[in-house]
Amino acid sequence: MTTHWHITSWMIGIIVFFAAYAMYKNRNPKAKIVHMIDRLMYIVIIVTGFLLYVPVMKYGSGTDHMWYGFKMLAGIWVIGSMEMVLIRTSKGKSTNGAWIQFVIAILVVLYLGLRLPQGWHPFA
Repeated sequence: MTTHWHITSWMIGIIVFFAAYAMYKNRNPKAKIVHMIDRLMYIVIIVTGFLLYVPVMKYGSGTDHMWYGFKMLAGIWVIGSMEMVLIRTSKGKSTNGAWIQFVIAILVVLYLGLRLPQGWHPFA
């Protein structure tokens, strides 16, 4: 059940992220509200991700817990890069570096998520 909450929160978080980005680009005054909703989704993502990580720490074998730890750190990197994009966009600064970080981080998280034993694993 936690997996479903985690995936749902990621999907909603990414959709709200792009909505906030578009609103900031269009100078919509309500962009800050959407940005705050996205921050709430970050909290849900981190909590559900941690709840998925706890059983791995308890019952994981071999190096599973290490790889899931890397995935968790990469997930926090994704959230940080999303926040950097939104903050820099709201201030009218260049977001090129933040977008590059976002793309690299999300590719790392997706690869690790699809490679690790829990769930669907086409790269295993």
